[in-house]
Amino acid sequence: MKQRLLKILENFKNKKILVIGDIMLDKYIWGDVSRISPEAPVQVVNVLKETYEAGGAANVANNIAALDGKAFMIGIAGNDLAKDMLLKELKKKGINTDGIFIDKDKPTTQKVRILGRSQQLLRVDYENKEHAHPNIQNSIINFVERTVKGMDVIVISDYAKGVITPEICRKLIETSKSNKKLVIVDPKPENKNLYLNVDLITPNSAEASEMSEIEYGFDNAVSETGGKLLKYLNTNVLITRGEKGMSLFEKNGSITNIPAKAKEVYSLIGAGDTVVAAVALATASNANLREAATLANIAAGIKVGKIGTASVSVDEIKKEIESL
Repeated sequence: MKQRLLKILENFKNKKILVIGDIMLDKYIWGDVSRISPEAPVQVVNVLKETYEAGGAANVANNIAALDGKAFMIGIAGNDLAKDMLLKELKKKGINTDGIFIDKDKPTTQKVRILGRSQQLLRVDYENKEHAHPNIQNSIINFVERTVKGMDVIVISDYAKGVITPEICRKLIETSKSNKKLVIVDPKPENKNLYLNVDLITPNSAEASEMSEIEYGFDNAVSETGGKLLKYLNTNVLITRGEKGMSLFEKNGSITNIPAKAKEVYSLIGAGDTVVAAVALATASNANLREAATLANIAAGIKVGKIGTASVSVDEIKKEIESL
C-alpha cells in the first residue's frame, strides 16, 4: 500500500484540474494587542503587517498548484482592488486565470481576518451572493465547453456565493460526462440538488448532516448519512470528520473509515480545500477512491497543523507516507 501511494503521488505532476466555484481573497491583518480602547470595550490592534492568500475555490486551485498539478480556475470577481490582489496571488502560483470573469456590479468576495498574537480576533466579509448575470453565466458555460476536453478531472468548489447556478452546474456535469471526465464536488447543502450523478462529493460532517436531514452526533449517524446521500444523489460520498478522520461510501457498497492523521491542530481553515485538491489529483493519477481518500486524509492531517490557508506539498505527504 505504501509503495502504491508513493507511486500515485509521483504522478500528480502536471495533471490538469479544472476548478470552478466561488473565488475569494483572504486578507490577514497581523498585529500586537496590549491595551483596550478608551472609546469602547474593544482590543486595540497595532498592525505589523498585512498578507494575502487566494481563498474559497481559489484555494483549491492553490492547493493543486502546491501539489505539482496544473490548476485552471473558473470564477467571478468584481472590478476592484481585491480582484487585482487575488489575480496576482493566483498568477504567482502559476494558476491559469483565463476563466475568471469580471462582474462590475459585485465586489470580489473578500474575507479580512484580524489577528493579535496569531489569534483571530475578528473577521470582516465583503460579498454579494446573487447569482451570476446571464451574460457572465453564458461566458462561463462557453468556457467550460471549450476547456473540459483537455482536463484530467473537474472540481466544483461551491461556497454558495453565486457562481454555481443550476444552468452552469447542469452544463458542466453534462459536458464532463460526455467527455468521460470525473466530477468531484465540495458541496454546499443548499445546492445539493445540483450535484445529482456527479462522481464524488466531499462534505464535512455538518454539511452531510444538513444535506441528508439526519441529526449529526449519534454513533450511527455517519453510516446513515453517507448511505442516504449516496442513494439520493447517485454519487460516491467522502465525509470529512475532523479528529475522527474520514468515511468513504462507494456506489459498489463498500464503506471505509479512515482514522485522522493530525498530530496537532492549529487551524481548520482550508482543510476541505486541501482534501478536494488531493482527491482530484489522486484520481487523475489513476488512484481508486479508497487510495485517493487515504492520500487526502494524510494531506489534511498536515494541513491542520499549519496556520491559515497554508498549502501542503508533495514532499510533506511523501515523508508522512514513508513514516507509516
